[in-house]
Amino acid sequence: MGIALQLKDYRLTTAEILYRLPDHPQLLQTYVWQDLDLAPQYPVLRKFLDFWHRELDGKLHSVRVASDKLIKPATFRYTQGLLHLH
Repeated sequence: MGIALQLKDYRLTTAEILYRLPDHPQLLQTYVWQDLDLAPQYPVLRKFLDFWHRELDGKLHSVRVASDKLIKPATFRYTQGLLHLH
């Protein structure tokens, strides 16, 4: 199913989620989430964050998102030198 989503322009998306510990709200904890998602709306990430807000005790502090296409045109670089091996 992953390749089918990638052909529909889904991208590998990583989110760094900082949240406050329920027992010690002055402390922050990190959670890293990763899945295929559709940029720039990120419906899968939004669904996960809605679940977090609704069901989990740790209050969200911030979310940083990075994404990149996994299927993209190949890039070629030509060398500027020649190497001889014996």
